[in-house]
Amino acid sequence: MSKVVKKCIVSLIAFALVLTGIPHAGASAASGIKDLVIDLNVPQVTRDVTNNKLDLNGLHVYEDGHFILASENVTWASSNKNIASVTQGGEVSLSGHNGKTFISVSNGKFSDRISIQYKGNQDQIIVGKERGVRYDLIGKAIKQMTMEEKVGQMLMPDFRNWKGQNVTAMNAEIAQLVKDYHLGGVILFRENTVTAEQTTKLVSAYQEATEKYGLLVSIDQEGGIVTRLQTGTDFPGNMALGATQSGELAKKVGAAIGKELNAQGINMNFGPSLDVNNNPDNPVIGVRSFGEDPGLVGKLGNAYIKGLHESGTAATAKHFPGHGDTAVDSHLGLPEVPHDINRLKKVELYPFQQAMDAGIDAVMTAHVTFPKIDDTKVISKKDGKEIALPATLSQKVLTGLMREQMGFKGVIVTDAMNMGAIVEHFGAVDAAIRTVKAGTDIVLMPVGLEAVANGLYDAVNKGEISTRKIEQSVERILTLKLNRGIVKAEVEKSVAKKIAKAIQVVGSAEHKAVEREAAAKSITLVKNNAVLPLKAGTEDKIIVVGSSADLLAAEVQKHNKNITILNTATLLTASQLTQAKAADYIILGTNTSTVSGRAPSNDLMRLANQLIEQTDVPVIGVGIRNPYDIMSYPNVDAYLAQYGFRPASYEASVNTIFGLNNPIGKLPVTIFDQDGDVLYKFGHGLGY
Repeated sequence: MSKVVKKCIVSLIAFALVLTGIPHAGASAASGIKDLVIDLNVPQVTRDVTNNKLDLNGLHVYEDGHFILASENVTWASSNKNIASVTQGGEVSLSGHNGKTFISVSNGKFSDRISIQYKGNQDQIIVGKERGVRYDLIGKAIKQMTMEEKVGQMLMPDFRNWKGQNVTAMNAEIAQLVKDYHLGGVILFRENTVTAEQTTKLVSAYQEATEKYGLLVSIDQEGGIVTRLQTGTDFPGNMALGATQSGELAKKVGAAIGKELNAQGINMNFGPSLDVNNNPDNPVIGVRSFGEDPGLVGKLGNAYIKGLHESGTAATAKHFPGHGDTAVDSHLGLPEVPHDINRLKKVELYPFQQAMDAGIDAVMTAHVTFPKIDDTKVISKKDGKEIALPATLSQKVLTGLMREQMGFKGVIVTDAMNMGAIVEHFGAVDAAIRTVKAGTDIVLMPVGLEAVANGLYDAVNKGEISTRKIEQSVERILTLKLNRGIVKAEVEKSVAKKIAKAIQVVGSAEHKAVEREAAAKSITLVKNNAVLPLKAGTEDKIIVVGSSADLLAAEVQKHNKNITILNTATLLTASQLTQAKAADYIILGTNTSTVSGRAPSNDLMRLANQLIEQTDVPVIGVGIRNPYDIMSYPNVDAYLAQYGFRPASYEASVNTIFGLNNPIGKLPVTIFDQDGDVLYKFGHGLGY
């Protein structure tokens, strides 16, 4: 065989290898790139076709096992455009025609493909992954990571403040910590997120500081009372959505929240709360829950999660196994849920199981004890007394219950490890070691990054924590990152382009419309003695009094200018009472968050009853936050629940009072009287 013929054969083989996506020797020598792989071909990665669209990413794989987004000099193609087309950014659009196509990506040296088949008669889309050792990207990456890099993926600190100042821009010290500890994620708070432009710059700088793998940038953007972004759309919270009973609306809110986060580079939301709030005395969950009914919580939770997922944002169900039936705030103490597994499966665990079955990305643990699941006792470092082991540190809860019994395969993340229930009783380092041994994948907000990191390194080196356990956690974390496209890019979009997108999306007119819709549909008319809707004439005097009187009054003034504001939450003085008696209508706002806040002896509740008992004026009560307030002033003439203190909810309540909004909300919780008897049932709600 001649040298020319041999050369031609070698060239043809090389060309064929490129077409099939099999790397050939020498191709990566110049660039360090070892392969080009479509992310969905990685076995652990799953992605849904949504509205006949599917996002694919090309990943360049390097000799050291790490991979980055192939964002330059790659070409996407479809073998049959009648079935599906693909953009040069990897977005596949199905036409709706029956048949099969191969979507391929190439950089001129390496290529990969994936098949997509549409069966219209079965309304079925089949994605055919390529198979083989080539696609074990996660396993190969983990194999070449140092132990410190693996542990780093499991750490998610907060940098709320630095040297007494809020962190609103990256500094050299924080960037160095991201590198030194190979951090897998960070969490942002309200102190970090002032404007869309500033937040986008900060998040972009965090990603720039990472060396190999994309950073999970998380936040608690639940909506309602837990809203971390200082700018954007202030959506009503979960209990407001529970009052609407609408899965469609919950999905719209989840999607809008996800889009606003995603536009700023925040890729993981610590929401929704799937706690079943069946304890009115709960001081920390309350209106953060969709309600007291496990079915309603599961339905709306999954809808909200689907919205987040469709926006490209990772979702987190919290607080497992359930923080709803507690009367202690785990930020301050160690609550207990005394129920057995049969009761827990019917109530607390039900929404979590629904979310797990639907593919939730992550689950956050609760710093709550569940003695019927784990009765382990330990000695508290706080006072030397014997205490129960909280779920966050319990292997029986995290591994036995969540992994083995409930089949959860995603990421387990702790609630904040700086909370009193953990750090005071166990100490920062010991708690981190305990939770990782129990089955946690991400240690959130460790107290003392250096000490906790070194403590975990020592535990691994001593064999107290197995390398296998660490690697299983890293596999789950990298899987989440690939599933949500959280991968460093060869060439990132310019910060200017990112900011332009953020400004366009955050607080958009479309999202504001969803905000108003959710608020309007949530308002629940609990009681009405023929007072509402208010038909006040221009001469009629209206007194606005109580909690947040200024905010209520600002909305009332849009309907009637003849108002007087009594901005007090205590008993009226004699002169104030005289003013109230001369009014035609009284609108009372009560905003409580605790049991003591709505106790009959509380000043605000005494004010409510003073107005009811000592004037002959119709009193319209507005439960601004918790719907339970009426239990302490049941004789009010009319009462509405608005479930939150965001502007849209005030507007919706007052529009309802004046008849511009027909109330359709239904109570997502039961309201009891002071003797424990039912005052208003779950599902109760009046209309006009």
